Amino acid sequence: MSIDLSQFHQVFFEESFEGLDTMESGLLELDIADIDDEIINTIFRAAHSIKGGSATFGFNVVAEFTHVIETLLDEVRAGTRSINQEEVDLFLQSVDCLRDLLQGLQNKEEVDEAQASELRTQFEIILGSESVDAVDQKTSSETNTGWLIKFKPESHILRTGNEPLRMFWQLEALGKVRITSITDEMPSFAGMNVELCYFSWEIEVTGDNISKESITEVFEWIEDEAEIVLTSLGNDSIEQDSPKSEAIDTEASKQETLKAAVPKIETQAPIKEDKKAKPAARNAKEFGSIRVDIDKIDTMINMVGELVITQSMLGQIGEEFTFDKLGKLQEGLQDLERNVAILHESVMRIRMLPISFTLSRFPRMVRDMSRQLDKKIELVLKGENTELDKTVMEKIGDPLVHLLRNSLDHGIELPELRRKAGKPETGTINLEAFHQGGNVVIEISDDGAGLNKEKIRAKAIENGVISENEALTQDQINDLIFQPGFSTAEVVTDVSGRGVGMDVVRRNIQSLGGTVSVKSEPGVGSTFTITLPLTLAILDGQLVRVGKEIYIFPLVSIVESLSADANQVNKVVGANDVLKLRDEFIPIIPLYETFGIEPDSRHLKDSLIVVVESEKMKVGLMVDELLAQQQVVIKSLESNYQSVGGISGATILGDGTISLILDIPGVVKLAEKYLNYAGVAA
Repeated sequence: MSIDLSQFHQVFFEESFEGLDTMESGLLELDIADIDDEIINTIFRAAHSIKGGSATFGFNVVAEFTHVIETLLDEVRAGTRSINQEEVDLFLQSVDCLRDLLQGLQNKEEVDEAQASELRTQFEIILGSESVDAVDQKTSSETNTGWLIKFKPESHILRTGNEPLRMFWQLEALGKVRITSITDEMPSFAGMNVELCYFSWEIEVTGDNISKESITEVFEWIEDEAEIVLTSLGNDSIEQDSPKSEAIDTEASKQETLKAAVPKIETQAPIKEDKKAKPAARNAKEFGSIRVDIDKIDTMINMVGELVITQSMLGQIGEEFTFDKLGKLQEGLQDLERNVAILHESVMRIRMLPISFTLSRFPRMVRDMSRQLDKKIELVLKGENTELDKTVMEKIGDPLVHLLRNSLDHGIELPELRRKAGKPETGTINLEAFHQGGNVVIEISDDGAGLNKEKIRAKAIENGVISENEALTQDQINDLIFQPGFSTAEVVTDVSGRGVGMDVVRRNIQSLGGTVSVKSEPGVGSTFTITLPLTLAILDGQLVRVGKEIYIFPLVSIVESLSADANQVNKVVGANDVLKLRDEFIPIIPLYETFGIEPDSRHLKDSLIVVVESEKMKVGLMVDELLAQQQVVIKSLESNYQSVGGISGATILGDGTISLILDIPGVVKLAEKYLNYAGVAA
C-alpha cells in the first residue's frame, strides 16, 4: 500500500519545533552538579522523536545529526557519562542548528550542512573520550555488536498508519541492516485484502555498541500490535538464510533494498504534489494550523447542535405562521441570539493559545545575553498560561524582545556596581502576563538602575525634541524614550545604541490596538506595561454619529465623553480650539473636518466631545451623537479595498450598513498640523 507521506510533513515540522523548544527549556533548567533524571529523559525523548520522525520522512541530514546527539544524551541519562557546562552549550548550539535545518527543509530550501557537520564532529570527539564510569558500567548484556529481531506485526497494522518500512529506516540509522521477508501467510491474489499485512521479518542489525533500548524504541509505538523477539548476536554476526525468502544486504543500496524488503501493493493513484502551493512561513510560530483542546471542539459541536434544533423550530413556525405563534417566534429568536453568541465565543476560544508559546524562547536569550554583557541576570516568568489570540501572539514577539533587551542592557547593572549600591550581584527581570478586563496586560520589570531623568532630558534637548526651558513631569520625560531615533547609549553595540527600537516597539504595539507605557524609579528599577486586546478579530467599540456617517471608537482609547461648556473652551487663532478639562488643556479635533463630511452642526455647543488617549496624549474628538456600545467583528479595509489614513478597519452593523473603525493615532496624525500650531506635540 502506497502512502503519500508529504501530507504529514506539516505535523512533523510543528512537533519537531515543539520538541526543540522542549530540549532548549530542559537544557536551560539542567543542573550539571545534580542532574535531574526527569529533565534529561525529557530532553532525550524530544531528540529521539525528532530523529525518528526525520528518518521516517527521509530527512537524513536531520536524522544523522540527531542520532549522535541522542547517543550522548542516552549515556548521560544512563549514568555512564557526566556532562559539563561546555557540553550543555554544545547541545544548545545543536538545537539552533536543528532549527535552521528544519526550517530550510520546511521551506524546501537547500540546507547548509556545514554547521551540522562541525557540531557532529565535536559530539563524536566527546563520545570517543569515554569516562571511567562508562567503561566500568558497560556490560555485554546492555550493548552488543548486534541484534537479531523477529518482527511479526498483526495484520491490521497498516490501517493504523504504521508502515514497517519507516521502522526499518530507523534501524538502518543504528548500523548495518540485513532483512529477511517471511511470506508464509501470503494468500492468493484473489483472496488478498490490500489493507492487511501478510508479512513478517527477521532483521539483523550489526554495529558498535547498539543498545537493546535503542532497538526497542524503534518498535515502542506498536509493541502491543506485534510479536517482537530480540536475540543478542554477541561478538559474532549471525548469518541466517530462510528457505522461504531471500536475505537482502543493505550495503548495496540502502534505500532501494529497504523498499525491496517491504512488498507494496498500489491501492490508488499516487497523490500529486501541488506545485503552486506556497512554502510554509519560515517562523515556526507562524504556521497555518493550530492545536485545539478537545473540550473546545466539543463545546462548539454542542452549540451547533443547539443551533440546528433552534433552526428546525423556527422553520416549523415559519411554515405554519399565525399571529398566535408570535410569542414562540420571539422565544426562538432569543434562543438563536443566545446560541450564536455562545458559538461565536467558542470559535474565538479556538484561536486562543497560552502566551508561553512566545515566552518560552526568552530564558535562552537572557542566558546568552547576560554572558555577553558579563552580567548575572535571572528571568522570572509568571502567567505563562494566560491565553491570547494566536495572531496577536505572533506579532507581539518582536516588541517583547526589544523591551527585554533594553532591560538587559540598560536596566540591570554590572555585578560590581550592584554590590556598591547594596544590591545582590544577580539582577532580576520579571515578565508577567495576566488578564485585566477585556485585555491582556504584559509587564516587564527589572530591579536595575532605572531611567536617568537628567540624561534623557539632556539628550532630548540636544536632539531638538524639547526646548531647554520646557517643564516636563517624570512620566513625560520617561515617555521621551519612545521618540524616533532617541538613544542615550554612548557606545554603539550589537545590543543597543543605534537609536532604533523603542519607537518601533510603540508603533508595533499600536498596530495591534494596544498601548505601552513605562514607570521608573532611579536606583530601584523600571516597569514597562503593554496592554493588548485579547483578539484582533473582535473589538469593543463605541458607535458615534457625525452627520450621516456612523464611526466606531475603540473603547480602550476612550477616556470620557462630555458636552463642552463655552467657559471650558479656549480659542487659538489659526489652530484648533483647546478644551480645559480639570488641569489639562486638550486640543479639539472636529471629525467632520478631518474626513470632509457635513455635520449636524459646526458649533461646539451643539456637539459632543469624546476625549481619547493616543501615545500618552489626550485629544477631544467632536461628534454629533453618541450611540450604542457593542462588540464588532473587524474586517480588514486594506485587504478588501485599500489602506485609508485614520481608519483601522470596517465592520457590518446589525442593519447591514458598513461602519468604519477609527485608528485614533492615525486621526491625530491627520490633524497634526493643527496640533503642532497649537503648541501640542502630536
